[in-house]
Amino acid sequence: MTLITKKKITYAIQPPLRAYLQQYDRETTLPVTYKDLTHFSGAYPLADRQGRDTMWETVFYEPQSLRELSDGLAQVYAILKTDGDLSFTEHLLADRVDYCRFGNSNPFRVRIVNQLNDNYDYFYVKKADASRVYGLELEHLLSPNSLNYLVSGETLIEEHIVGIPGDDFIRDRLRAPHLNQVRIAKEFVKFNERCFARLLGDMRAYNYVIDVTPDFEDEQYRVRAIDFDQQSYEGKKTMYLPQYFKDNRAVVQLCSKLLKDETIRQYQTEERTLMARRARSERYRLKDLIDCMRRDEVSTPEKVELLKLQLGQHHGTDQFRRCRSMGDVVRLNLKLMLTKPRPD
Repeated sequence: MTLITKKKITYAIQPPLRAYLQQYDRETTLPVTYKDLTHFSGAYPLADRQGRDTMWETVFYEPQSLRELSDGLAQVYAILKTDGDLSFTEHLLADRVDYCRFGNSNPFRVRIVNQLNDNYDYFYVKKADASRVYGLELEHLLSPNSLNYLVSGETLIEEHIVGIPGDDFIRDRLRAPHLNQVRIAKEFVKFNERCFARLLGDMRAYNYVIDVTPDFEDEQYRVRAIDFDQQSYEGKKTMYLPQYFKDNRAVVQLCSKLLKDETIRQYQTEERTLMARRARSERYRLKDLIDCMRRDEVSTPEKVELLKLQLGQHHGTDQFRRCRSMGDVVRLNLKLMLTKPRPD
């Protein structure tokens, strides 16, 4: 069983990463910052439709502050979604702000309502931790999922990722009669492979969602990470393999029951091949990102040394001994996993 016992260290965005964000249109100026949202005057617990605690609190502000924040948050949504076209903001309203005290990022979740049709959407306001930014960029470049986010100074804005929370899916839907269990097992194997290749840690069930898409004969599923705090921070290899987390056990058992070893290897190879193709198509941007990461500090020396040792043993190589930073470790792990071995 894999456990995280201490809260992750927060790492500030350094100038090289800031320059990268500016180069690739991720850095902007926003009318509302994370700090602005912390000045709420009260809060009450937010429950789901079944009355269960969601670990979120709905916060409220003084009337004058609320008016200013609502206008500013509508503008933030427009900057995120329409590249700053504010002509749509007159009918947008930030009607609810939620806050989560649980975890590393203590995020705010903002609900934006279109007053013309009552449709609503969400986005998140977080502290701009460098680990999280590296995680978002690696997900954007190497996974099948494009991500929309912005950074403004010490504030990070993230688009809402649609899907059923993993813990809810496992509890309420995994044994449903209509569920295509083989497809879920396949997608979890591929998700496990993606996380390990780019060293995304802490994929407990509440840190990913299941995106369900109806198909003409059945349903398709995709497992998507939604929390990137633990990008290449921990020292234990198992932290980067979702299969070792206790609350994923039911899905792991499903994989063992329904998939043969040969089939699992096939799905792992398929995912590595797709990641390698994405890496080639984004080679210059990926190199720029990894170069920033190699010069950056995103973990402790002790964790870097432990991960070097364990990945060296896993891959059967001493190449990790030459790594000087966690960025070096990520680079080498990607190279080893995404490069096809040459035939003898």
